[in-house]
Amino acid sequence: MSNEAIPSDRIPRHVAIIMDGNGRWAEARGLERNEGHRAGIEAVRAVVQTANDLGIGYLTLYAFSNENWGRPQDEVRELMRLLEHYLVDELDEVMEKGIRIRAMGRLDRLPAKVRQLVLDAVERSVNNDAMTLVFALSYSGRGEIVDAARRIARDAAAGDLDSHGIDEKTFASYLYEPDVPDPDLLIRTGAESRISNFLLWQLAYTEIYTTEVMWPDFVGEDLVAAVQDYQSRERRFGKTSAQVLDEEEGPPA
Repeated sequence: MSNEAIPSDRIPRHVAIIMDGNGRWAEARGLERNEGHRAGIEAVRAVVQTANDLGIGYLTLYAFSNENWGRPQDEVRELMRLLEHYLVDELDEVMEKGIRIRAMGRLDRLPAKVRQLVLDAVERSVNNDAMTLVFALSYSGRGEIVDAARRIARDAAAGDLDSHGIDEKTFASYLYEPDVPDPDLLIRTGAESRISNFLLWQLAYTEIYTTEVMWPDFVGEDLVAAVQDYQSRERRFGKTSAQVLDEEEGPPA
């Protein structure tokens, strides 16, 4: 499936992906679960490349959830090792492509070496102006909302914020990455249909695309298919189809 088949005027600005199925992919092949995580790195490379080629502005990858800390320790160590290697091995190419790296989540829980590599990649790429690649690490959607509420409460108690003036815009400004736009499209691989505590605030009007393809098998063409599906949908944001059509056509000349 060629990128040329995608209309360039309806490319989603922000795509978020729940990268699911690594362990099941490995188990179906008689391999250890960690082999699936290693294979999943190749899918990350392919999807980052394709997203950048398509002109997607923001790509957020659910790389490690806060709940993932409860997995077997050898699996957690391998996931951290793979993240470390990705940041070391891929950063030069990311920089060459002008991609900016950002990270969100409770990063203080990451191993010190991994956390420093993440922060270094964020700092080194801060002036890049092509696609923004956001890693959700030690991330929890509920945790993000709780952390935002805590900061709001702190600022209100200090007199820096009028609690009577708090609205959705104010609340959103306290999220981990407030200047990153809400996702237009959420992709979940691995034949599951849950959002798994991911971007709970930001997904309010996001289009959701699920696929049975396990993450290690997800390639650029699969991302193209997801974007094409997105482009076939009508995004109403609570309005009627007639209202959307009128807005698209604009006022008479």
